[in-house]
Amino acid sequence: MWWIYALLSALFAALTAIFAKVGIKGVDTDLATAIRTVIILILAWAIVLFKGSNQGIGNLTRVNWTFLILSGCATGLSWICYFRALQLGKVSQVAPVDKLSVALAIALSVLFLGEPLTVKNAIGALLIIAGTLVLIF
Repeated sequence: MWWIYALLSALFAALTAIFAKVGIKGVDTDLATAIRTVIILILAWAIVLFKGSNQGIGNLTRVNWTFLILSGCATGLSWICYFRALQLGKVSQVAPVDKLSVALAIALSVLFLGEPLTVKNAIGALLIIAGTLVLIF
């Protein structure tokens, strides 16, 4: 079941790139990111409230809060850089290079989370890195 959500994530990420490229024409990318973030904030809280998930806020630990805040900061910085890259480059180049994050996530999960590096994951990461280099150069 996880793969269905992963495929939907990929679809929405692709749509994000297309919609953003059109939406940022002649707009400061930081402003565009802020507007987008407000929409995401409203949508995310609407889903949480609809599902009743907000009951779990009291159960969050200091570690949960720390790493959720760090994740939010990383996401925000990623979006700011992504929007600027989209404004300067072509979607067909920026979006695939952005997916270098997959190879980086694999490496970081091995280093920091102790996840095993399988041959399949290593080959996949190397192919993503190779593809990224082809697109850049």
